[in-house]
Amino acid sequence: MPAFCRDCLTTFDSAPRRCSGCGRPRITSHPELFSLSIAHMDCDAFYASVEKRDNPDLASKPVIIGGGRRGVVSTACYVARVRGVKSAMPMFQALKLCPEAVVVRPRMDEYVKASAAIRKMMQELTPAIEPLSLDEAFLDMTGTTALHGAPPAVMLARLIKRMKEDLGLTGSIGLSHNKFLAKVASDLDKPRGFSVIGKTETHQFLKDKPIGLIWGVGSVAQGALEKAGIRTFADLLRWERQDLIARFGSMGDRLWHLARGEDPRRVSAQAPVKSISNETTFFENTSDTDVLDGHIWRLAEKVSDRAKARDLAGRVVTLKLKRKDHSALSRRVSLRDATQIADRIYRTARDLFDQSGPQGPYRLIGVGLSGLVRAAQSDLTEDLLDPDASARAKAERATDSIRAKFGTDAIRKGRSLR
Repeated sequence: MPAFCRDCLTTFDSAPRRCSGCGRPRITSHPELFSLSIAHMDCDAFYASVEKRDNPDLASKPVIIGGGRRGVVSTACYVARVRGVKSAMPMFQALKLCPEAVVVRPRMDEYVKASAAIRKMMQELTPAIEPLSLDEAFLDMTGTTALHGAPPAVMLARLIKRMKEDLGLTGSIGLSHNKFLAKVASDLDKPRGFSVIGKTETHQFLKDKPIGLIWGVGSVAQGALEKAGIRTFADLLRWERQDLIARFGSMGDRLWHLARGEDPRRVSAQAPVKSISNETTFFENTSDTDVLDGHIWRLAEKVSDRAKARDLAGRVVTLKLKRKDHSALSRRVSLRDATQIADRIYRTARDLFDQSGPQGPYRLIGVGLSGLVRAAQSDLTEDLLDPDASARAKAERATDSIRAKFGTDAIRKGRSLR
């Protein structure tokens, strides 16, 4: 059975218990190991891993990325996850489960920088990369064996090895014959996993798995399926295709195919990012305009940084507010031309806030950018109503250059300290 060592990348015709090259036991073997080429790479607890890398004092501690006690968990390291901490969990609940956790506020600029470095490594393997977020992507390695002199499985293991050695970050690989199964596989053995689901074993593998394994089937959809007596893939297989479509619409057709391990979607490097947004939940509800203004600026700056990292700009700015009773308020405006400039995003969002009137106190605020285009199509015309906008944009570009050279804290605006 084909095999290779994930530490030294030595390949074998049959799997040894330990690598004859380095003596280590991390051997991956599978009958279809060297013939499969669709992969999903998922970084391990990405935000928390970046924080631990940059602050060695956190290495052995449970780390939670998020806001104050009123916020939610963005992500948690595996030490915290063992205690039951999960993404999107209210922070107060997470700290009950793991009171000794170190809570770190997100540093999106650093996460974007790490993501860009990983993406560059991926691009050396294949141009067919479909990012799903900063820390995960699909890769189609079909036809790359001759180019690299090694099968996709070995090159993917080399990618993970480089991430650890060059960036201090780890990831898990799922390798299969389509996107659905590759993503399923990447979750089977985290962290630092490498899992394979071959064509011949697909039906047997899926048969007894819960339908919650399907990416995109949330709690509401899962509840509807369970009402119809569908809890596992085996339950799905008992339904006729037309009956599933009649009951669940287009989702029913998708489920019929996925129940059989079929997913015709191609890995698309052109899959568009539809929006970029950031939000924060306050430790205490607030109506303080100065405090809210500071948050609007910081959120606009984070959205701008992510847009710049992706070489994107947006024509629509959105402001999201949530009141103390959890009722939501959303305002949006279309710009004359697209922008990625933090100053313009901030001023537009601040105008939307002023137009909303005194409806606080608020427990959450968010800023978003949509209607995305390539950055070359942004900020093309002068703002006749704001003649200083061009000068502020130039100053921001200069600030970006200084931060790139001397660090993100080299220059800060006074309003960011509110």
